[in-house]
Amino acid sequence: MRRREWILHCSACALALGVVGVTPGPVAAQGRTEARTGGGRRILVLGDSLSAEYGLARGSGWVALLEQRLKTEKPGTEVINASISGDTTSGGRSRLPALLKQQRPTHLIIELGGNDALRGLPLKMTRENLKAMVQAGKEAGAKVMLVGMQIPPNMGAAYGRDFEGSFKTVAQEEKVALQPFLLAGVADRPDAADWFQGDRIHPLAKAHPVMLDNVWKVLRPLL
Repeated sequence: MRRREWILHCSACALALGVVGVTPGPVAAQGRTEARTGGGRRILVLGDSLSAEYGLARGSGWVALLEQRLKTEKPGTEVINASISGDTTSGGRSRLPALLKQQRPTHLIIELGGNDALRGLPLKMTRENLKAMVQAGKEAGAKVMLVGMQIPPNMGAAYGRDFEGSFKTVAQEEKVALQPFLLAGVADRPDAADWFQGDRIHPLAKAHPVMLDNVWKVLRPLL
């Protein structure tokens, strides 16, 4: 295995372990206390530890950075971070109806699936959960965006390929936007090990602007 592939493999493995959140990390609030702007854009982020600022100072994760960017790019846009470390697509699917009813988002970003792969859950179930969440968001009147993930090759090339393709399949079937790999430019860099926290699991704060840029490229046209 070449060095670049080895680093990607190690980082992805560590990421997968961390997404489970065996040791609970900071969990983003399920609703912000800021004044809501009537009729304005409201973005609901439904994710796992990668979006819940696990091991980071408050306000340094990509969701918080998105909120800061929107103050300049799209004033009046509210961001609700409903991400929980360790969440799966099943967990997200069960939580989403109440969130949609309570928050009434105009946009929904779904960043879930990594835990499903780590646990070796059937890909059919993951796809069904993703599809159900996308449909629920659309039925609630929100523009939906899927955020994809990749897994290390030691889980099997076929499983990894099919897992990665699940996000594309759902996005195509439901005709929604897709960001293929949240950690592009982080986990696949030659010095990837230097971009993760001491646990070699979660990205450092310096990686989150890259993650935000990955999301922003796809999200901006939806706004």
